[in-house]
Amino acid sequence: MPDIIAVLDFGSQYTQVIARRIREADVLSRIYPYNTKVKILKENGVKGIILSGGPSSVLLADSPRPDEAIFKLGIPVLGICYGEQLIAHMLGGKVAKSARREFGHGNLSIRKKGKLFTGLPKVLRVWNSHGDRLEKLPWGFEAVASTENSPYATIQDSKRNFYGIQFHPEVAHSEMGMEVLANFLFKICKCKAEWSMANYIEESIAQIRNSVGKKRVILGLSGGVDSSVAAALIHLAIGRQLTCVFVDNGLLRLNEREQVEKLYGDHFDLDLRVAKKSSLFLSRLKGVYDPEKKRKIIGNTFVEVFEQEVKKLKKKGDYAFLAQGTLYPDVIESVSIDGNPAALIKSHHNVGGLPKKMKLELLEPLRELFKDEVRELGSELGLPKEVVWRQPFPGPGLGVRVMGPIVKKDLDVLRKADAILQEEMISAGLYYKVWQSFCVFLPVKTVGVMGDERTYENVVALRIVESIDAMTADWARVPYEVIRTISSRIINEVNGCNRVVLDISSKPPSTIEWE
Repeated sequence: MPDIIAVLDFGSQYTQVIARRIREADVLSRIYPYNTKVKILKENGVKGIILSGGPSSVLLADSPRPDEAIFKLGIPVLGICYGEQLIAHMLGGKVAKSARREFGHGNLSIRKKGKLFTGLPKVLRVWNSHGDRLEKLPWGFEAVASTENSPYATIQDSKRNFYGIQFHPEVAHSEMGMEVLANFLFKICKCKAEWSMANYIEESIAQIRNSVGKKRVILGLSGGVDSSVAAALIHLAIGRQLTCVFVDNGLLRLNEREQVEKLYGDHFDLDLRVAKKSSLFLSRLKGVYDPEKKRKIIGNTFVEVFEQEVKKLKKKGDYAFLAQGTLYPDVIESVSIDGNPAALIKSHHNVGGLPKKMKLELLEPLRELFKDEVRELGSELGLPKEVVWRQPFPGPGLGVRVMGPIVKKDLDVLRKADAILQEEMISAGLYYKVWQSFCVFLPVKTVGVMGDERTYENVVALRIVESIDAMTADWARVPYEVIRTISSRIINEVNGCNRVVLDISSKPPSTIEWE
């Protein structure tokens, strides 16, 4: 088992970034609720603890606090922003409201390097985000760095290996922040860089084989990154004991079902079953305008169809497991505990909630991984680039990209237009550089002229955005020549569309998808 660093989550928007930076240094990180008992941390064998930042203030009586016993464990503790203030407050120091809050860049002046700043220059440009600051150090601590407004921007008790930093080393805005974290991991916690994808694959295969034994596994394959990588990993472990079910809901992209059948059935020799249910989905969506109703109809119908397929399979074999492409962020975001300080804890469709009548155990081989790690795993397993680096696609498919009621002829227009957009984005070398690029079918008809004839046809909108995590997004500045080619091809090659418009709104206030 590789060394583990525990990140206690106090609700910081950067908690997952901290965990990712640790893994980039080839050390395994795990995120725990802020009030996790020391007993659990000891059982997990953690080598060090990081207290994340958070939106609260230690000056409030009900602010979140960790188990006090973490300071008696005898392992290193690093507090970041709110985490530093917690260390100081809980160990006898003083924290007060700052007369001048620090948000944005600042200059960190290092007085004493010690282990945390080994090999770094004396001044670093760092990113701050706090309204409180330390006024008095706890017993045993010394100040080792300051910023313009914080005399105790970094503190340490090198004998007990307790460290606090007021800035955020995990964000890209902080100069040499990765080096600061690496010093904590390797020089202070004495971690070994043993977290690798090759090791993960080896351990996962052993775990899957041990869990499944001679029984069989069902996986709902969407063709997206997560389910594809999960399928490839499980198939590598147990071969034909895995059966994948692909539901054709009539809301797929152009030739998507055929592509999935060819890739997974032919190339990977998966036991793939295809449920052709487009007529059922489209009949239930007939005349439905409201986007939330469309989503519910699509979701409920999918569950119904999938349950039917599972029932058929269970009659023919000893199926005991349902596999899902649950990722680590899904698990983190679905944790719900009293007093969790995060602004939003959401329930994710991949975590829990299995229909009891299925009577299947969950198998989630990706639940330790972040999205970029899943892509790395997919590459290691031999999945093609167009699958591993595929852009996100909504669960309801094109059902939320046709505005208004869904009819087949409008879906066909959208499918063809979207295929042209993807072809041109790939041709221009832009597809893998943007977050998403897709077409939206508008329930609007406009006048046009084609040849000598007047036309009265539909409008297609282009939505091309740049983002890091989909929480915020901006419209991509695609070269005009590329946009012109896309527009010209759609209007000339797609019957039923005579106008193309470009969506230049950002998120927020707009969302990425139109529905």
